[in-house]
Amino acid sequence: MGEGNLENQDKLILRGLQFYGFHGVHPVEKEQGQKFLVDIDAWLDLRIAGETDDITDTVSYTDIYRTTKEIMEGPSQNLLESVAHLIANTTLLKYPQIHAVRVKVGKPDILVDGPMDYLGIEILRSRVNNENK
Repeated sequence: MGEGNLENQDKLILRGLQFYGFHGVHPVEKEQGQKFLVDIDAWLDLRIAGETDDITDTVSYTDIYRTTKEIMEGPSQNLLESVAHLIANTTLLKYPQIHAVRVKVGKPDILVDGPMDYLGIEILRSRVNNENK
């Protein structure tokens, strides 16, 4: 299944997750920390869970949240790219039902010369492009 075919497929949606972490390249980011915003889409077939109404036939949002929390509040990374990559790869490894995951990580409190909601990155990983990585 290619990444281009994801638009009309089933997915779990986690939006506006907020964490306090110590990621960044500047010493002040590693010392004082800051707030991060995370959005996650996790693609998997939800038909069976829809028919059975049984949590064992899907992946719990709270499990994905806990995985994300461990990474966001865990050891410091320099780049948001690295943080998002860890979240995506860990999610794919822990939950074999998920065949693709999109992770967006933003910094809302970064100093820039102008108004903004946040600055950040977004990555998309799938089992196809995740092999041997």
